[in-house]
Amino acid sequence: MRKLAAIFLLTMIAGPALAQQDHVQRYREEIEKSPADIANEARQQRAYQRALSGVPDQKPTDPWGIARSNDGQAAPKTNAAKTTAAPKQAKPTSAAAK
Repeated sequence: MRKLAAIFLLTMIAGPALAQQDHVQRYREEIEKSPADIANEARQQRAYQRALSGVPDQKPTDPWGIARSNDGQAAPKTNAAKTTAAPKQAKPTSAAAK
């Protein structure tokens, strides 16, 4: 049983050591690119620029524009305040309610 525990312990220690081999790319490490990779990136960049040229220019939006006051005045009023209320209809009376 002790031999199994020792083997298990050694494999647990060896695992992280094996993960530190040289094949892992490190931070800011440049990889040499093949001519095919360079051509593929150039083709992708041209396709991206071609796709962007098809998008029309949009005017800048201001989602809070209606909430802000204009030149120190109050915020614009909604149309609900300008409309007049419809006259209320009389409730029908039943003979049992009398």
